[in-house]
Amino acid sequence: MEKELTKLMSYRPDIRVLDATLRDGGLVNDFFFTDDFVRALYETNAKAGVDYMEFGYKASKEMFDVNAYGKWKFCDDENIASIVGDKENGPKIAVMADVGRCDFRNDIRSRSDSPIDLIRVATYLHQMPGAIEMIEDAKNKGYEVSCNIMAISNGQEADIRVALDLLGQSPVDVIYIVDSYGSLYPETLARVCDVYLEAAAKYNKKLGVHAHNNQQLAFANTIEAVGDGVDYLDATYASMGRGAGNCAMELLLGFLKNPKYREYEAFRFVEKYMNALKEDGIVWGYDLQYLMTGLLNQHPRTAIAFTKENRKDYAEFYKELTALD
Repeated sequence: MEKELTKLMSYRPDIRVLDATLRDGGLVNDFFFTDDFVRALYETNAKAGVDYMEFGYKASKEMFDVNAYGKWKFCDDENIASIVGDKENGPKIAVMADVGRCDFRNDIRSRSDSPIDLIRVATYLHQMPGAIEMIEDAKNKGYEVSCNIMAISNGQEADIRVALDLLGQSPVDVIYIVDSYGSLYPETLARVCDVYLEAAAKYNKKLGVHAHNNQQLAFANTIEAVGDGVDYLDATYASMGRGAGNCAMELLLGFLKNPKYREYEAFRFVEKYMNALKEDGIVWGYDLQYLMTGLLNQHPRTAIAFTKENRKDYAEFYKELTALD
C-alpha cells in the first residue's frame, strides 16, 4: 500500500500529453474551427504545459472535397505556420495521416521545410504494409513518427503480435494502443498493455494510448495505461471527439502530478471556448447510443447516425444493434 501511495504522489518525467481536440474533435464538426479558436487552443496548450498539439489530418485533396471540410482536414503547412508562428515556447506540432487516405509522398514535406514535428500514422491491422511504408517515408524526412493501430478490440491477439513485430522492426518511435470503439475495460487494457510492453521492450519503442469514452472509461483506461508504463497520453478538451469523445484533458492534467501541467488553463479554455461550441449546437459526448456500441464492441457509426437523426428510441436502437450481431 505504501509503495502504491508513493507512486500516486509522484510523477514519471517520461510522460507526454498530446492534445487531439482539433483532429478527433474535427470529426464532429467537419473541421470547421475558427482561427480564433485554434490560436486560443494553441496558446492554452502552451500555458498548460501540453507537450504536443495535433492539428488534424493530412488528407488527400484528391479523395476529399476541400469545400466540404475545414482546413484542418488537410493541415497545409502554411495554415499551421499562420497559427503557431515561431513556436519557440509552444507544444510540438502533430498531424495524423491515414493509410490509404493521404498523398504522403507529396503532401508531407521534409521536416526542415515544415512546422510539423510528429507524423501520426493511423492504420488497421490489414493495412500494416502501407503503414510501414508511410512510417519509413516520414522518418526519412526527419520527423518523429508514431503509429495508431485502430480497432484492436476486433483483432486477434496473434495478428496484433505480428503487427507489433513489424512496427518494432520499423523506425517508428511510438506505438499507440487505440480503443477505437470505447469497448475496453481497465482490466482488459492491462492485458493489452502487457502484449504491447513486451514488444516495446524488445524493440526499444515508446507506447501511447488513445481512449474513447463510450462506456465513460476513457479517463480510467488512460490512468490504467499510465500505471502500466505507457508514456504518450492523448486527451481532448471537454472530451471533444468522434461520437462519445475521448479522455478529457482537464481530467488528465488534474491527475498527472508533474507541476509543468496546469489544469487551470484547461478549465479556462473549456469555459470560454468548448462550452461555446456546445451552445452553437455541436454535439458530442457520452450518451446511451454510444454506450450500446461500446458494450457490443461495434463501430460507433450507427450511433453517430442515430444522434444526427435526433432519435430518442434507445431501446429500439439497441434491438437494431443486437440484430446486427
